Amino acid sequence: MSLNYSIIGIRLKQARINKKITQEALAEKLDVSVAYVSRIECGSTNVNLKRLSEICTLLDVSEGEILSGVTMESNSYLNSAFNDLFKTCPPEKIDLIYKIAKVIADN
Repeated sequence: MSLNYSIIGIRLKQARINKKITQEALAEKLDVSVAYVSRIECGSTNVNLKRLSEICTLLDVSEGEILSGVTMESNSYLNSAFNDLFKTCPPEKIDLIYKIAKVIADN
């Protein structure tokens, strides 16, 4: 699975806007250029995990939320992951996964 840097950029931009931080202020806190922040938000440059973590800390958002688009606080944060898993599983494995999950949930 490859990362979609355009989507990551969109999520970072939205998180920045939600925190009411300008690109200029974020760039200053990261000690980078405004152009670099803009390129990250546009998805035209790949952000490494260390820098992503720094940005997420400043924006008070989890890396998982930026990478996947869901938060662990959400009651349905695994729905997308399970749906993706089930798309590749044959029906008998889906049934087995359900039965195992049911046993765990009931105990």
